[in-house]
Amino acid sequence: MTTVNSNSHLNHIGSCKEERAPSARKAIIILVSIFCLSVAGLLYLYKSFPDLEEHEAQFIKLPTDIEDAKNLGRVLARYQERYYFQVLLAFFLIYVFLQSFAIPGSIFLSILSGFLFPFPLAIFLVCTCSALGASCCYVLSSQLGRKVVQRFFPERAAKWAKQVKAHEDNLLNYMIFLRITPLLPNWFINITSPVIGVPAKPFILGTFLGVAPPSFVFIQAGTTLYQMTSSSDAMSLNSFIILGLLGVLSILPVYFRRKVEETHED
Repeated sequence: MTTVNSNSHLNHIGSCKEERAPSARKAIIILVSIFCLSVAGLLYLYKSFPDLEEHEAQFIKLPTDIEDAKNLGRVLARYQERYYFQVLLAFFLIYVFLQSFAIPGSIFLSILSGFLFPFPLAIFLVCTCSALGASCCYVLSSQLGRKVVQRFFPERAAKWAKQVKAHEDNLLNYMIFLRITPLLPNWFINITSPVIGVPAKPFILGTFLGVAPPSFVFIQAGTTLYQMTSSSDAMSLNSFIILGLLGVLSILPVYFRRKVEETHED
């Protein structure tokens, strides 16, 4: 019975948007355009980067583990002083690209930012790239995501849709809470949000603010990049406790607001 109700709820959301859903051709054009712009930016980046030593070129790739991040960090640190803008642009474009198309690896870039850049710049870059990339993913999903969500995540999306409905007056706090805590993966939030009716404004602002606390942890860990053996080294017990407390703090205003409203009603 729960499964039927969940599927019905999600189908209702989809049917409400059916009339204003864009054509498949328009959706494909938007997807291809964003992808081509991203690839063009990466190609420009590749062409403008200085010639590398033969033994270094093999390390210029998306990091998939901490060793990749270490090797990439060594190469970029060597060229950073003379080619600061190119290194900064590389970080920005690649981070946004990964977030836009829900490609794994951004966690290692967050760690790497702590190694390459001063902390204020690193945290601003990570939050900005996360918000911009998530926004691109939001746009793509608003064009193409409904069928994907209905096919692969119907029950999970329907449950979250009910949560969104319950917090519709406090969506900014709710988005910040979800970004801080690991209750839902970021890629799922990015893909599903436009489908279930999360407005763009609280989604973008909530992403920018909500990714700051966990990013702080990863950036701080990046200052000791060479001592790390895996990405899990960044998350100590204290880090989990702090993130949990920040998650609770992000929803406390909602709790107190409701208590005040209940008091006035009585």
